[in-house]
Amino acid sequence: MPPHAPARTARPRRYLMCRPTHFTVDYAINPWMDPATPTDTPLAIRQWERLYATYVSLGHTVELIEPVPGLPDMVFAANGATVLDGRVLVANFRHSQRVPESDAYQRWFRTRGFREVRQADHVNEGEGDHLVAGGVVLAGTGFRTERASHAEARALFGVPVVSLTLVDPRFYHLDTALAVLDDDQVMYYPGAFSPESRAALRALFPGAILAERADAEVFGLNAVSDGRHVLLPSAARRLATRLAAQGFEPIPVDLSELLKSGGGAKCCTLELRHSGRAVS
Repeated sequence: MPPHAPARTARPRRYLMCRPTHFTVDYAINPWMDPATPTDTPLAIRQWERLYATYVSLGHTVELIEPVPGLPDMVFAANGATVLDGRVLVANFRHSQRVPESDAYQRWFRTRGFREVRQADHVNEGEGDHLVAGGVVLAGTGFRTERASHAEARALFGVPVVSLTLVDPRFYHLDTALAVLDDDQVMYYPGAFSPESRAALRALFPGAILAERADAEVFGLNAVSDGRHVLLPSAARRLATRLAAQGFEPIPVDLSELLKSGGGAKCCTLELRHSGRAVS
């Protein structure tokens, strides 16, 4: 740890993931997707398995949802819901190709003893656009999730919701432009946000780690933190250096195959916060 860097403490987490058994890119709903670019499903599975194994080696609990044939983006479990204090707001996807995922995630949560499971009325793509930072939900809008869903999240979870507007289509979900590192610390790419949203982030997180364009463009901000360890793409080298300077331990991961669909470590990982009984 660099001199004078704050001590960071990892906290065991509970995650939900979905094996990319049916992963491919056969449609385009974000700027990263090109059906003309070949995909390698076995490689995507191997990369995903290394991510899964890393979580387990760090002491985290990982539960799995069964992949559904014909839903190649179901691997991006973070989009399936937002979970806080055992309450679940299940996604309502914008694009027709992903709409059936909502039923699969809703079934999973309803059989796992969560306190309350609610299907979103407004378009809302789970932790893709609703990120929990301490006692606040940071809520993205601009490309996928409707602003009206922010009030829906506030009503269900009973915590403040801060609306943030995304302005760069390459960063179409909040979790591609901002990562929560701990309850009071985040990292983000300012260029992805409107001026008003940048001002809001500066006020909330004056000591935030700011990413450069080069690291944002390799999905460096689609990262997962347990309060100490931060899993992020190996290509985000400058960001890893800044994390280490702040006392975090960056762990490089390679999800280059899933990036062809606009996904990274965070997209693959839904955090289950204070949830109900575990069911095997």
